Amino acid sequence: MSESTPIPRTGKPKVVVTRQLMPMIEARMSELFDAQFNHDDRPLSREELAIAMQESDVIVPTVTDRIDANLIRQAGPNLGLIASFGAGVDHIDLAAARAARIIVTNTPGVFTDDTADLAVMLIIGVPRRVREGIALVRRSEWTGWAPSALLGWQIGGKSLGIVGMGRIGQAVAHRARAFGLNILYHNRHRLPQAVENMHGATYVEDLDDLIARSDILTLHCPSTKDSRHLIDARRISLMKSTACLINTARGDLVDQDALIAALDAGSLVGAGLDVYPDEPQVDRRLIDHPNVMTLPHIGSATREGREASGEKVIANIQFWADGHRPPDQVLEGLV
Repeated sequence: MSESTPIPRTGKPKVVVTRQLMPMIEARMSELFDAQFNHDDRPLSREELAIAMQESDVIVPTVTDRIDANLIRQAGPNLGLIASFGAGVDHIDLAAARAARIIVTNTPGVFTDDTADLAVMLIIGVPRRVREGIALVRRSEWTGWAPSALLGWQIGGKSLGIVGMGRIGQAVAHRARAFGLNILYHNRHRLPQAVENMHGATYVEDLDDLIARSDILTLHCPSTKDSRHLIDARRISLMKSTACLINTARGDLVDQDALIAALDAGSLVGAGLDVYPDEPQVDRRLIDHPNVMTLPHIGSATREGREASGEKVIANIQFWADGHRPPDQVLEGLV
């Protein structure tokens, strides 16, 4: 496919934003673009998404919007840019966008530290049984300190297995070293020796081997057709009975029923989850389990991160409107 010729747009592009963004971001968009906002901040229905894509030059979706091939085929003739708010693009059919010659952009890097911070909180919180302690106090059932009460596991000296050693995985490794964790990682490609040395990380080529050796397993890989249920019943069975699973990446990386079965059987210590396969629905069995920390997908939920992501969206739209390649273009070969 040949590259399209950059064409500057005349006038303000019509931009539809599917969810409520930070006030300063929406104010700036109003100045620069003919922008339509979702002040109710509810996920748009499929019909509303279709209308938005038929009537706009640019749509700004989030992870809550499933932009599939059918929606892209129904898009209006003026839609030239899908400027996604967030780093992940698994909610967008990239092949269909390429076929329709619609540019897709994202906002990489801005949520790295925020997500890594949250992952480390879970990495510490699950072995130390923080959820159980909080529940005990809130039920007014705590009877005071006791030498054998709520015994967890030390963090220092344990092995942290990182699945996916991209930006976030490396940020987690950097933080985890401060707690004395031994860093193991599995990745599609081995990192350069200098990067491994910087993080004190050991590459484990076989994922099953990494899982079997890890005291804490944390997931930081994208959601693809190949990674769905990457952690399935067989791989969960490889984990130590004293191990715990942390997932701040995507819910469908884990076979949820297999995870629940392992937790119920006592073959895992616990889990820390910020993502789920059927968001916003969370399986009641996870909520009720005493040592599963269930969070409402807040890995990127900081004011600074959300503002930075919005600024990237604005820059991508402005570059596109001016006839230039957006800085965060996802699809190669389209301008």
